[in-house]
Amino acid sequence: MAIPAALVILPLGVLFFVSGLVVNLIQATCFVLIRPLTKNGYRRINRLVAELLWLELVWLVDWWAGVKIKVYADRETLKLMGKEHALVVSNHRSDIDWLVGWILAQRSGCLGSTLAVMKKSSKFLPVLGWSMWFSEYLFLERSWAKDEITLKSGLLRLKDFPLPFWLALFVEGTRFTEAKLLAAKEYAIANGLPVPRNVLIPRTKGFVSAVGHMRSFVPAIYDVTVAIPKSSPPPTMLRLFKGQPSVVHVHIKRHSMKELPETEDAIAQWCRDMFVAKDALMDKHVAEDAFNNEELQDLGRPIKSLLVTISWTCLLILGSLKLLQGSALLSSWKGRTFSASCLAIVTVLMQILIRFSQSERSTPAKVTPAKPKTTGEPLNPRRQQPKQN
Repeated sequence: MAIPAALVILPLGVLFFVSGLVVNLIQATCFVLIRPLTKNGYRRINRLVAELLWLELVWLVDWWAGVKIKVYADRETLKLMGKEHALVVSNHRSDIDWLVGWILAQRSGCLGSTLAVMKKSSKFLPVLGWSMWFSEYLFLERSWAKDEITLKSGLLRLKDFPLPFWLALFVEGTRFTEAKLLAAKEYAIANGLPVPRNVLIPRTKGFVSAVGHMRSFVPAIYDVTVAIPKSSPPPTMLRLFKGQPSVVHVHIKRHSMKELPETEDAIAQWCRDMFVAKDALMDKHVAEDAFNNEELQDLGRPIKSLLVTISWTCLLILGSLKLLQGSALLSSWKGRTFSASCLAIVTVLMQILIRFSQSERSTPAKVTPAKPKTTGEPLNPRRQQPKQN
């Protein structure tokens, strides 16, 4: 049953930000004291610490809102997930695609070593952005002149990463909306590019850089396609907080990094062809309301996120009771004012988190024109597509 957002945003916000500040403090301490001595030791510890925060959001999806994530993939891909380094390339269909990725990573056992390429402003998000920074997420300014060096150095730092990691890359550069799709169609027609129907035009520079710098130590690319069935409302952060369920379909196809060509132009074309395939796959999903070309896999709903959230809740309640018993915080007007101010700050921060996730507020990314091969024609599923492993 849906719950009014106002009744849950404040208590969930207090839980998230208090526990998050504890996690951030532990991360900062480890960063200062342990990382200078052993970088990989820090990474192993940070993986466990970061999960203590991120599992609360997994709980929000799995247990609070009851979002059902249906995964379509072959068994071989499923066996390798979480056991190898991988570059994850996905369309950006909903407001919580990053959370869907965390769910898949948690099911695969690599949530704490999941990374992503994100816009620079993300790292300033209180608690969540700070935890991502300590976890070596890559933050870009959407200016290639500045981002090229940042991306290269960030990718090369991962070469000695001691645990299987996923690096998520949303090459469309922004979240999908109908307005952005219309703009992408107009841009494609004006520049003689294939006209998309269900995806946006990919930005290939980041992908080319990632492949060029990671192909020696990352064995696979996970081609992820996210779709929302017709019977389900699109999932949003606000719906999650209100306890409203949704359904998300995820199609995963593994490509060996060895399949990719060597030259930059050919790698860029491979990326564009991958989105040709995605567009055709989305057409089939629109018609069939499922990804029927792959087997539906049951990933279950692990109890770990529920246990972690219950533990944090108990610690917060016990800490609050101790604080109230040992102080006169609520017995004076100054104490009550301070408490009310803290709650107001938490409410504002939660609103910022919700607004930050909304696709309508995301900034469209600029696309560099590809060499035209067609003139305003729809994306053709019969064109050469990336080889399926």
